[in-house]
Amino acid sequence: MKHLLLKLEPIIWLLFGAGLSVGTMLLTGFVIVVGLAIPMGLVDPSALAYPRAHALASSGLGRLVVLGLIALPLWKGAHHIRSLSVDFHGGDRDGAVGGLLYLAAAICSVMGIIAVAQL
Repeated sequence: MKHLLLKLEPIIWLLFGAGLSVGTMLLTGFVIVVGLAIPMGLVDPSALAYPRAHALASSGLGRLVVLGLIALPLWKGAHHIRSLSVDFHGGDRDGAVGGLLYLAAAICSVMGIIAVAQL
């Protein structure tokens, strides 16, 4: 398993970097708007009304954004948990832990693709 992870490492780092970017930029902005701006009255709550949000999310570009917001942070989290496992002296089981974490991220990403396709 460790050998396979080493071959897939460039792809995993690409997904990790993209998840880091998405998590930092888009999710932070979303939390600021939904968690602070709307409750403080800076943004009209009807801006995130269900029909408007659904119309945006079911457009072509909206689907890609929603899919990115779902799938990419999963890969970032999987990589961080794998690194944490190695830091806590789990290097001898890194292949199994990494394989399971990346498999879980892949399965959840496919589930996200299915969910976004049904919007």
